[in-house]
Amino acid sequence: MSEEKQEQTPTLRETLEQAYDENHLIAERRAKLAAIRAQGVAFPNDFRRTHHAGELQSAHTQSTAEHLEQAGIAVKVAGRMMAKRIMGKASFAQIADPSGRIQLFLQAAALPGVYDEFKGWDVGDTVAAEGTLFRTRTGELSVKVGALRLLAKSLRPLPDKWHGLADVDTRYRQRYVDLIVNEDSRRVFEARTRLVRRLRTELDQRGFMEVETPMMQPIPGGATARPFVTHHNALDMQMYLRIAPELYLKRLVVGGFEKVYEINRNFRNEGLSTRHNPEFTMMELYWAYADYRDLMDLTEELVIALVDVVQPGARTLSYQGREYNLARPFRRVTMQEAILQNNPGIDAARLRDVDYLRQWCARIGAKFDTRDGAGKLQVAIFDHTVEHTLHDPTFIHAYPAEVSPLSRACDADPFLTDRFEFFLAGRELANGFSELNDPEDQAARFQAQVALKDAGDDEAMFYDADYIRALEYGMPPTAGLGIGVDRLVMFLTDQAAIRDVLLFPQVRPESGA
Repeated sequence: MSEEKQEQTPTLRETLEQAYDENHLIAERRAKLAAIRAQGVAFPNDFRRTHHAGELQSAHTQSTAEHLEQAGIAVKVAGRMMAKRIMGKASFAQIADPSGRIQLFLQAAALPGVYDEFKGWDVGDTVAAEGTLFRTRTGELSVKVGALRLLAKSLRPLPDKWHGLADVDTRYRQRYVDLIVNEDSRRVFEARTRLVRRLRTELDQRGFMEVETPMMQPIPGGATARPFVTHHNALDMQMYLRIAPELYLKRLVVGGFEKVYEINRNFRNEGLSTRHNPEFTMMELYWAYADYRDLMDLTEELVIALVDVVQPGARTLSYQGREYNLARPFRRVTMQEAILQNNPGIDAARLRDVDYLRQWCARIGAKFDTRDGAGKLQVAIFDHTVEHTLHDPTFIHAYPAEVSPLSRACDADPFLTDRFEFFLAGRELANGFSELNDPEDQAARFQAQVALKDAGDDEAMFYDADYIRALEYGMPPTAGLGIGVDRLVMFLTDQAAIRDVLLFPQVRPESGA
């Protein structure tokens, strides 16, 4: 452990002292709240503000002290008190609302009775103020307060303003505190909201219809992943949290909705990492009379539109200290070409030779199963040697059928499918393909997946007889695309870990909880 990290790690004594201090402060604040209760309503709800701090700051950037004094602009503001400075018969306080911060100037003469109460209020309390705008001698826009109220008493002290909420685990567990004290965190989640809104707008403008499909499913389908299992008491049946909405969305295409999409949560009972969270957000769409090449074009358009949300007009972005080139067109290369480019010495003529591929996997240290065919072995080599090298936006296409049970086979080579994955910053952000709409072929692939599951593959698919029945009514040629919203937001907001773009990521229970 580095000296810096040793210095940042509190000793047991320091931890106990901090807990004692915090408990003492909480006790003091509870006593203050008890006194407030004794006087009447402790948490009033009859104040209505007229202005937000950020709006006032923006509107009066050029307003001089003389202009503000003459205008006498009356305002009602409210927010959390983030700082206070008592100077005898005059004091300053700073409050924060979702738009920004503004300073309050309080005088004992203007606030008889309330001023003395204010001196006992704490940083973290929610306060309301009425007054007029003015500029201090230092030029700071402020509110000269004529009326002041305490709206909500904070019983817990905020983190020290100099150190903030530095502990990452605490930031995830207590996101509400993180959002109070860390402006950067607020900006990330505000940006996420704007990005998702723009994604919806782009799809709506292209004629896609947003829909909702079941979160609980009797058969988990649409991906190869281990599901979460639950029980439906009323129906007395085992159900699964969905791993993907795919098979339901394609049922809608069969029903005549030819351009549909959904932005919602998926659940996969898999590991946690900087790139993986068991509960994550996907945008998934289906487009009749289109193929995987149309989806690659659409993916480019959507990515550029989202880049414009965070940096309008930019075609390069910095992520974790590296510059990425986002100029169109994005690179497109087959999986086989990518394997050959990143594995000098591999024999191109033997890329479907199972024994040869096993030997190559063993040589480079790629993990594989003895039941894997040539397709899965190719993917194992790709994952081990290629994926992390795909920095600038790249489409890898022509995936093996063995790892693409829902994709349409390539007409020229049935070993492959009309499928791609989109990579950026060394990670997969999207998956798209021309859909398999042949019910007999799909039934055979489901049967192959069932055989794998029976052999011990926990991530293999179930056989979905109703989906086969839907295909038997006829699904038009269709293309489907899924984009990992969380990973894309990570890139666009320059966040290293997926949990930094999730408001409430899963964490282990607190000790003693």
